[in-house]
Amino acid sequence: MTVVTPGPSTKPPPADKADPRNPIHNVFWRRHRDEVEEDLTRLRSEPLTFFPGFQFVDELSGIKTPGAWVVPRHAPILEVSRKPQIYSSARGVTINDFPPEFNEYFNSIIAMDDPRHARLRRLVSAGFTPRMLARLEDSVQDQARLIVDEVCERGECDFVTDVAARLPLRIVCDLMGIPASHHDFVFDQSNIILGAADEEYVPEFGDLITAILTAGESLSQLMDDVAESKVGVESEDLTSLLVNAEVDGERLTRAELASFFILLVVAGNETTRNAISWGLVYLTDNPGQRSIWAEDFEGVAHSAVEEIVRIASPVTYMRRTALCDTELEGVKIDEGDQVVMHYLCANRDETVFDDPLTFDVLRDPNSHVGYGGPGPHYCLGAHLARREIKVMFRELFTRIGDIEATGEPELLSSAFIHGIKHLPAQFTP
Repeated sequence: MTVVTPGPSTKPPPADKADPRNPIHNVFWRRHRDEVEEDLTRLRSEPLTFFPGFQFVDELSGIKTPGAWVVPRHAPILEVSRKPQIYSSARGVTINDFPPEFNEYFNSIIAMDDPRHARLRRLVSAGFTPRMLARLEDSVQDQARLIVDEVCERGECDFVTDVAARLPLRIVCDLMGIPASHHDFVFDQSNIILGAADEEYVPEFGDLITAILTAGESLSQLMDDVAESKVGVESEDLTSLLVNAEVDGERLTRAELASFFILLVVAGNETTRNAISWGLVYLTDNPGQRSIWAEDFEGVAHSAVEEIVRIASPVTYMRRTALCDTELEGVKIDEGDQVVMHYLCANRDETVFDDPLTFDVLRDPNSHVGYGGPGPHYCLGAHLARREIKVMFRELFTRIGDIEATGEPELLSSAFIHGIKHLPAQFTP
């Protein structure tokens, strides 16, 4: 047995300019897919590496990016996920340290430690019981049908905005009791929050901080208005359940409910929309795999959906912060260091996945971390997300079976979300 002596922390100073080979910087992800995959393969072959921070906006913004240890392999991600007593979520889940005023809108359960995390997760879990999910089953199918109805006669569409983004958005809004008249507003605000580094959503010369805070405030106010209308009213939506019910004598505060709603519309909407979008990209690039699924949709659906989530990895990473001096893969991690669990990179780990860059709808086993690693922060909505992906592709295969992407995906400028903004698609009307 070889004893590994932890080496010293080697942390380069903050970078003066963007480094296209730094995976925690947006510019890394603006390149062609093949170039990105080449660098991720290299990253998995190297020792645990600290990547320097950089100036996210400007010195007056209050947003700091101090740098982070990037964990690119599967096994150490599982280790970090299982040790919340060492690796904290409460100091933030992205590589940016935001100013305190962000906490009012974005202090959701994914950015908490126990016991507060356990309390809130127990309360919001009421929305993901078998009974609540069963209620959503018909809604998912009905909405998928309506979405295809809206495009099927056109012969072409922007697959992201016309199809992939619509299903999870409508389901989240239905779950929370948000009227259809507000759906486009919710979509636009969530794009601002997650697309903060993308000029399409926040113009280059716009006030980024104000834009993000305004979007958070707007969604919070919408949720507060909806919650107020549900007090004392019996209804089947989750907002009614949460404002009227108690769990062990506790209920969510309005601020907690608003933060949970923002988490749902940002995480639940954006991640599933990107899984569906990347799904069409990979099915177009791999017609043989598409045929395998189409010929036995129900039989292959489970493994195909898992493979889409693995290779798409809609949430690129999650950050933790070391609560004490520790060691990971033989490297010393100092108290206060940021540790980034790079899910997308780990979902291509050659020691876990055979031929990991190949899209294989029959892949089994498939122990991806597309919904996070094991532990208290595993994605609460994973079952619903899987259902949405399956139902959307079943409707597409049944109604417009020859749909395919006709160009390269236009990517979101983000190191946190592996997102597609636009994707041209064609099909026979």
